[in-house]
Amino acid sequence: MKQLVIAERVCLIGHIVSMVFGLVGILLVVPHPELIMSLSEVGQTAMQWSMAGGGVVYMILGTAAVALYAYRTLGLRLWLAFMLPAIFISLTSELLGTSTGFPFGHYTYLSGLGYKIAGLVPFTIPLSWFYLGCASYLLARAGLEVDKKPSLLRHAGAVALGALLLTSWDFVLDPAMSQTALPFWYWHQPGAFFGMPYQNFVGWLGTGCVFMTVAALLWRNTPIHLQGWQLNLPLIVYLSNFAFATVMSLAAGFSIPVLLGLLLGTTPAVLLWWKAQTTSTPAALESTTKEMQAAQVRVALK
Repeated sequence: MKQLVIAERVCLIGHIVSMVFGLVGILLVVPHPELIMSLSEVGQTAMQWSMAGGGVVYMILGTAAVALYAYRTLGLRLWLAFMLPAIFISLTSELLGTSTGFPFGHYTYLSGLGYKIAGLVPFTIPLSWFYLGCASYLLARAGLEVDKKPSLLRHAGAVALGALLLTSWDFVLDPAMSQTALPFWYWHQPGAFFGMPYQNFVGWLGTGCVFMTVAALLWRNTPIHLQGWQLNLPLIVYLSNFAFATVMSLAAGFSIPVLLGLLLGTTPAVLLWWKAQTTSTPAALESTTKEMQAAQVRVALK
């Protein structure tokens, strides 16, 4: 288990470092290619690597970090019961979107995000749906205490709130990533929301709701025992990816999407994490007290 924790943390740190390299490359090197010539040989190699495969690496590392975390904290069955629907349902939505325009609108992926499945969707895209979706759903589920007080309303609330957190990240990311100096996709018919069609966000919310609902049904009422501190990784993953999108959007001059994401994404995410921290503490203390009492009884019997 210790080895899994170490691997998980290494992947998380690598995920964040890769995003930083990506920001430097997109915002500094691409607009000012002469800067790379002023770097040392090692620096030039690092920036060339970042520009060539940084987008692929950061999504793979993010996926690995969340997958290891989910396996370690939830177990194999629950991890796969979330990851497989998230990947395959989001891939189906993306393939439909890039070929028919439903449910996101008409768009096309460019290069920079890895091999394209069916020549349409980079293989890294459904991975990003998984790791951001899992982080969002776990924060919502824990914050709403679904596993302590199970009910249909709480389950539905966790799905809706998890999908909203996921979509709020896209409010900030999508406008910048499609209009940066090095765009990763483009819209055939730009929309009213900073170049994005409103349909795109309806598609994001709907796709997130579908695969989170499938995962919730597969999990049923299996209790998810996550103490408050065990939600640190989902929160770090969510906030670090939001920070990446925020820097991209602000650099492009898009402040309103950032404000909207802060209101509907990061603020609820932090509040849900904080609520899970405060509500898990009494249970954790009670569990510790019982263990200490049991240990004292065993000593007395000896």
